[in-house]
Amino acid sequence: MSQLQQRIEQVIRADVRQMHAYVVQPSAGMVKLDAMENPFRLPPELQRALGERLGAVAINRYPGERLDVLREALARHAGMPDGHALVLGNGSDELISMLAMACRQPGATVLAPVPGFVMYEMSAQLQGMPFVGVPLQPDTFELDERAMLAAIEQHRPALVYIAYPNNPTGNLFDDAVIERIVQAAPGLVVIDEAYQPFSSRSYIDRLARHEHVLLMRTLSKFGLAGVRLGYMMGRRELIEEIDKVRPPYNVSVLNCEAALFALEHDDEFARQARILRDERQRLIEALQALPGVRPYPSEANMVLVKVPDARRTYEGMKARKVLVKHMGGGSPLLANCLRLTVGSPEENDVMIAALRDSL
Repeated sequence: MSQLQQRIEQVIRADVRQMHAYVVQPSAGMVKLDAMENPFRLPPELQRALGERLGAVAINRYPGERLDVLREALARHAGMPDGHALVLGNGSDELISMLAMACRQPGATVLAPVPGFVMYEMSAQLQGMPFVGVPLQPDTFELDERAMLAAIEQHRPALVYIAYPNNPTGNLFDDAVIERIVQAAPGLVVIDEAYQPFSSRSYIDRLARHEHVLLMRTLSKFGLAGVRLGYMMGRRELIEEIDKVRPPYNVSVLNCEAALFALEHDDEFARQARILRDERQRLIEALQALPGVRPYPSEANMVLVKVPDARRTYEGMKARKVLVKHMGGGSPLLANCLRLTVGSPEENDVMIAALRDSL
């Protein structure tokens, strides 16, 4: 064993050494449809306007009052209820980490349905908190109400995450079941609406009913994945406590100004979302026509599909320069499943052809 390896074992936590880093697949030269990104760039005139605006930003100064302007703009955009406040994060990933940090106490547990967003479990592990994953119902990927309520009663979790729609399954859970879970939860419930631009429903009109519910969103799926900006809404007193663990200046002046610019031109991003919703339906119909392929219903900008041999199909698509997400190695509920991002019409045509040729 080298001296460096000995030092690593001395100073790096054993559980961290056993973890796997979040892996981003190389995508150079590929049709990239593995990460639920918006495929559309800004029109040239908006690109020029944004460039001029960012060029005028005082990057020699730490972020200041413009973040207050951004919080106000996001609150208006989301329709945040009175008596609520909003905290910003460097993507929703940072907000999830902040929640784990704020709620870590002896015996505190994080609970979420699985399969779900991997950062719920990873953030708990990094804070030394037990994570309880409650399997979704097979085939339908609906919440298992009885199992969820039993797990809540047994573990009394500090945090319960419910993705709405869920990643990677793309479905919206039953609202009546969600409400019963919210009422049973002894700690905080986080409704994660990362894919809200593509969904037919939002929890925002129910947020004011529950003082222990937080609503989390991101601008990544809105069309700003490269900007890295998430936000979370909740009762003002609760948000003020969570905000205490936020790193100072966690949102840069450039990210802030780019987000403000996007909100001022939200009609363009709404137009892009309409195209992607239409493309999602076209993609599902095309997948239904392929032998041996089963697409699942989706309210997000992705479609989960079951194929006869996911590894073979994934490798075949990759050889044809189309990159999607192979769901193997995760939940057994996702055996032989691929997750396809909804791309532009041209990208979707290429993806459908690659999938057909790779079966």
